[in-house]
Amino acid sequence: MPYFVLEFFSRPFRRLITLAIFLPVSLLGHSLWVLPSSQDGLPGPAQRLLDRLVAAAVERTHHIVRYDPAYVRIPYPGGDVPASTGVCTDEVIRAYRAVGIDLQKEVHMDLLNHRSAYPRTWASTSHTSGPPPTDTNIDHRRVPNLMVFFRRHGEILPLSAEARDYHPGDLVAWNLGGGITHIGIVVDQVSPQSGRYLVVHNIGRGPQMEDVLFDWKIIGHYRYLGESTRQ
Repeated sequence: MPYFVLEFFSRPFRRLITLAIFLPVSLLGHSLWVLPSSQDGLPGPAQRLLDRLVAAAVERTHHIVRYDPAYVRIPYPGGDVPASTGVCTDEVIRAYRAVGIDLQKEVHMDLLNHRSAYPRTWASTSHTSGPPPTDTNIDHRRVPNLMVFFRRHGEILPLSAEARDYHPGDLVAWNLGGGITHIGIVVDQVSPQSGRYLVVHNIGRGPQMEDVLFDWKIIGHYRYLGESTRQ
C-alpha cells in the first residue's frame, strides 16, 4: 500500500469516516485512488470552490489540445485561445474559468494597478524605462505573471520536498531549466506507485494527469480561490 495511504489511515479516527468516499478509477489502464480533497481550516464555501476547481482540472484531461504557444488576439474579458490549442497556463486559466474566476481579467486589473510588481521581461524596446505595458491577450498566459498574481492575492505555501505538503487544488510552478517555467494543478487522484497526488498540466501533449510533482525544480506553491474567499 502506498505511503500516502498508510499515512492517511494513521490519522485520528475522525478522518476514518472519509474512507467511504475513496473511489477507484482508471487512467489509461492504471488503477488510481481518488482521495478526499478537504483541507483543515477552509470554510465551507472555500472548500466547495476548491472541490469544483479540482474537478474542473481533472475534466480538462478529457480534451484534445495541441500545444501551441503562439500569440493570439482574444476578447477581453472572458477571452480564450482556440479550444483545440493552448499551453500550461491555458489549462490553469480554463479550470478557474469553469468555477467562475476569470484570471485574464484579474491578472490584467492587478497588473494595471501594480505594474512595478510584475516582470519587465516582455517589455518592448519602445518601453525601455518605467513600468511594463499591459496586454490582455497574453499577460495572464505567462507563468511568471501568474506566479506574481498568486503570491499577491492567494496563499503562499511551502516549497517542500515532502509529498504530504501538497494538496488537491494547490498550484505548483516549476523551473524546467533554460529560463523555461511551467505550472499545473494538484488534483485528488493518487498514483498507486508513489502515493503522491497527481498533477494536471500541459507540457506539450495536451492536458495530462501525471505523477510529475517532483520531476522538476519547484519554484512556486500557491492556493488561490478567488477574491471573494478572502473577504
